[in-house]
Amino acid sequence: MSLFKRFSRREFVERGLFVPCAAMFGSGLTLAKGATPGRIERPDGFNIKLSLNAYSFNRVLRQGEMTLDQLLSFSAGLNFAAVDLTGYYFPGYPDPPNGMFLNEIKRKAYFYGLAISGTGIRNNFADPSEANRRKDIAHIRRWVEVAARMGAPTLRVFAGQELPEGYTRAEATGWVVESLTECVEFGKKHGVVLTLQNHANFLKTPDHVLEILERVDSDWLALNLDIGSFRSQDPFAEIERMAPYAVTWQIKEQMYFGDKPTPTDLARIVGIIRNAGFRGYILVETLGEGDPKLKVPRFLDAIRAALAA
Repeated sequence: MSLFKRFSRREFVERGLFVPCAAMFGSGLTLAKGATPGRIERPDGFNIKLSLNAYSFNRVLRQGEMTLDQLLSFSAGLNFAAVDLTGYYFPGYPDPPNGMFLNEIKRKAYFYGLAISGTGIRNNFADPSEANRRKDIAHIRRWVEVAARMGAPTLRVFAGQELPEGYTRAEATGWVVESLTECVEFGKKHGVVLTLQNHANFLKTPDHVLEILERVDSDWLALNLDIGSFRSQDPFAEIERMAPYAVTWQIKEQMYFGDKPTPTDLARIVGIIRNAGFRGYILVETLGEGDPKLKVPRFLDAIRAALAA
């Protein structure tokens, strides 16, 4: 729903509020219509910025072979614009780290010339247990506060795991919608957008994602578009369909045609991102075997080459 009260043209004129849009905003700005929940209306053009998703270093961060400070330094050395600091790698997760630790991360990122584009946590709102869902709502609320303290504009969340046996999709979708609706209201109070990731578990298709966005119907819930998590025979069509709803993108080395992994056609993905008029961060993520200190620079070079073409 729009943040602004809707007035008719007549009401604007009668109240003395009507000013031609071109005079107010310039001819290039598309005003939010509020007609399609979750769809992002932006000015013309595009502005793509690169952020390193900390999950690229999942193993070494979890095993203590790399610290978050070292990750910041590595990211700065590659001239990323930002870092996405998944919550799993903060000390004490799932509990939030102490305030001074967050302040130090924020200070170091700033000194390194890095924005903190977001953070993320695990949750499962497709769980039949109301008590478990309430725990995950509380978990999201705590990490919304973490994101706000770091100056991160987004918190990545999930709908849930696979549909539990013995329940219908309609029942589980109701749980997801109810839980997310409560969470986005808390995000709104703290200025943090919740970004829903399509992760090939409860959300397998664009229709699954759109149902959630439409039913929650909040300016404070948007899509983190994970290009590696659609499993149809034409994932590009699904990605293109979802592009207008994305406030962040998760770019991976592989996509899937059905169950077949295929190297990502970065030129085609960049074309979809540009055509959607995207403005914001795409999160660079490498997975699988191999040294991320070698894999990330290679993948980053390939993405930059696609952006420069």
